[in-house]
Amino acid sequence: MEQQLVKDYLWLHLVVFLWGFTAVLGLLISLPPVEMVAYRTLLAGIGLGIFIRLKGRGLGVPLQDLARFIGTGALIGIHWILFFWAAQVSTVSVCLAGMATCSFWTALIEPLANRQPVKWYELVLGLLVIVGLVVIFKFEGGYWLGLSLALISAVVGAVFTVINAKLTRTRSSYIITFYEMGGAFLASVCFLPVYAGVVSEVGITWLPTGWDWFWLLVLSQVCTVAAFTLSVELMKRLSAFSINLTINMEPVYGILLAVLVFGEQEKMAGEFYLGTGIILASVAMYPLIHYALKKRSIRQLRRIQ
Repeated sequence: MEQQLVKDYLWLHLVVFLWGFTAVLGLLISLPPVEMVAYRTLLAGIGLGIFIRLKGRGLGVPLQDLARFIGTGALIGIHWILFFWAAQVSTVSVCLAGMATCSFWTALIEPLANRQPVKWYELVLGLLVIVGLVVIFKFEGGYWLGLSLALISAVVGAVFTVINAKLTRTRSSYIITFYEMGGAFLASVCFLPVYAGVVSEVGITWLPTGWDWFWLLVLSQVCTVAAFTLSVELMKRLSAFSINLTINMEPVYGILLAVLVFGEQEKMAGEFYLGTGIILASVAMYPLIHYALKKRSIRQLRRIQ
């Protein structure tokens, strides 16, 4: 049993490592962010569809559910566009520093969505996140656009996470993700004309070139389909607490990978790492405080009984 647990944690860290690698791939692929998301979601949807069919499952869902899945997928499409855009206009490290706030935004949005009061420690940790961002903005002001895009991406990602948590109670995660990839693909395709006319200076890049195809396959099949499939399997055996705690390592892995791959280009001032450390510390403290308070409430209930 212990041997299986160790294997599960090693696989979980591999999944988080792959997710941390996505920002690096965003710079290795020469496509603009919207086109990149369009290809990523299209290829991931095809790969996931093949996987579902090989498992012997059908793809049919009621029309009402289909609309919900595609609408939620549109959110993840926006989240990924902003994510890759942030990495391309700044650095991978700056992008991941902003994305590290995603867990915090989720902690605030989820109680509001469920009409529950926000907990005191969430507000305290939120102030710590703001302190970390102030430190980064103060000393890395040249990357304000990238960090701002990453922060908006983190908020959209948090909204998506809260909605998806409710959706996964009704249908298979594989089926939901398949249609969400379709929704993300449609959102990116619909946004292409706006992006090409307002933001991009070169119009639409229709086809990847050279190594782009290889990195897109890695992004869509390894970092999306394989990582997701493996994470769903691990959720059957590991607690939500342990999974969320490990996912907090994603920005750490991503920043380390960026320094290894891009070298001097990714090296930032010491204050940047101080600010990022404050954000990561606050994110890591959240599940620890939540777990400690939960254990204390259980002990109090036992005393009353």
